[in-house]
Amino acid sequence: VQLQASGGGLVQPGGSLRLSCAASVSIFSINVMGWYRQGPGKQRELVAAITSDGSTNYADSVKGRFTISRDNAKNTVYLQMNSLKPEDTAVYYCNAFIRVIGSSWGQGTQVTVSS
Repeated sequence: VQLQASGGGLVQPGGSLRLSCAASVSIFSINVMGWYRQGPGKQRELVAAITSDGSTNYADSVKGRFTISRDNAKNTVYLQMNSLKPEDTAVYYCNAFIRVIGSSWGQGTQVTVSS
């Protein structure tokens, strides 16, 4: 599975960004799609995930601010990020998990929150 992430950039605190992750296969075949991030000097962490039946899961630090969604027709998963904080600065990675294959990762996209 190939994943193409996009949408990162520089934004001021309190601003918004939307990340996109386009998959090379039908996302119906993907059990879980998720967004992870890795900040400077930190370990990679799960930000949000969505299952093939639409169930979602969020890190406590982003609940109420980030929303993960999917467009099945476009084989794309989105991460809408609102009320961004400097601590959200990180490289964001898209991940796809298929039980019979395992995990696939997209290239990272940099998100920088700074005034």
